[in-house]
Amino acid sequence: MHRPMEGVRVLEVAQFTFVPSAGAVLADWGADVIKIEHAERGDAQRGLVRVLGYEAVSAGASFFPIMEGPNRGKRSVGLALEKPGARKVLDELIRNSDIFLTNFLPEARAKLRIDLEDVRAANPNIIYVRGSGFGARGPEADKGGYDSTAFWARGGSAAGVTPEDSDRMTRMPAGAYGDSIGGMTIAGGIAAALYARATTGEPSVVDVSLLGVGAWATQFTANMALLSGGPLPPKIQPEHGSATNPLVGAYRTADARWIELSMLQPGRYWPEFCRLAGREELIEDERFDSTAKLMANAAEAAQIVAEIIAGRNFEDWVEILGRGEGQWAAVQNSWEVGQDPSLRANGLIAPLEDVDGVQREMITNPVQFDETPAMLTRGPQFAEHTDEVLRELGIDDEELIALKIDGAVT
Repeated sequence: MHRPMEGVRVLEVAQFTFVPSAGAVLADWGADVIKIEHAERGDAQRGLVRVLGYEAVSAGASFFPIMEGPNRGKRSVGLALEKPGARKVLDELIRNSDIFLTNFLPEARAKLRIDLEDVRAANPNIIYVRGSGFGARGPEADKGGYDSTAFWARGGSAAGVTPEDSDRMTRMPAGAYGDSIGGMTIAGGIAAALYARATTGEPSVVDVSLLGVGAWATQFTANMALLSGGPLPPKIQPEHGSATNPLVGAYRTADARWIELSMLQPGRYWPEFCRLAGREELIEDERFDSTAKLMANAAEAAQIVAEIIAGRNFEDWVEILGRGEGQWAAVQNSWEVGQDPSLRANGLIAPLEDVDGVQREMITNPVQFDETPAMLTRGPQFAEHTDEVLRELGIDDEELIALKIDGAVT
């Protein structure tokens, strides 16, 4: 199988999901990703037992999706960066790496001597990658952030999906939502930096912020606001459909599920929809018998569509609409996403074996090469590969024991 990052080594000094998820993508693509965890505490995310109200762990199982997702395929080394004895190990790891990947804040980077200058002193050719909440420059460069704050709230998504008259803000639809999107963004930046180094010989400094990723995700409305010179007016959504198209929008089925229609050419798809729905008479209805009339009378048409959709159950509509050419989608919950036939047909849900030998499944990153699904391996246990990696660096058992006694490594 072609894995384009084979031969690339990534040294990751990062916690939680935003930056580690980039390492997971690179591991999916074949990179050797060495994750540095604190010699005693490990990645702080290992301590999260509840996320968004859900139990993050299963009783009697060591499989921990919130860790496995952003850390699969890596090797873990327990290293106490604050101890002088760990410096030799860290420098040797840096010398043997192509990429240094971190989300530590500037103060912590300076204290641990893992800033750009420190890392480049050990390896001038290394690509240095920083993930941050609000950017590497400016008044908030020292400020920490999570995807709920920097990506969702500050980046415009929260305001974009919260109704004007709502008494509460709409929350992110999934845990680590912006983090996962941001991690994919970082992985793309790293790929470009590797190409630039290969063609020019110059190593890059790559910066990606959650705020920047959030603004990129909402760029259309932000760009429109910049064009208009102020905030956009509140959106007044029709009860059904859109202002000029009854075949755009979410419609509720008889069993209280949702179908999303997105047929952007109403005149083209109106006859097809009417035939599929068994309402052929609406094709010749004088209110809707041309594209111009259909758009002018979209509210009436949308009310009829709503009544039609509400007359049958969700599964019926999935089958009925599946016979047509118009664009639509079933609104799926998380279990249904995990069973999605197209995701499975394309190998975007992949098996892996956990540390207990139990077969599991996980969503893969969305990029494939040569039509070949990613092959996933489990995430590491805390400091699982310390001895293995240090021996690869040429550290013998006597020195390894001394480092452990000193508390420099796990």
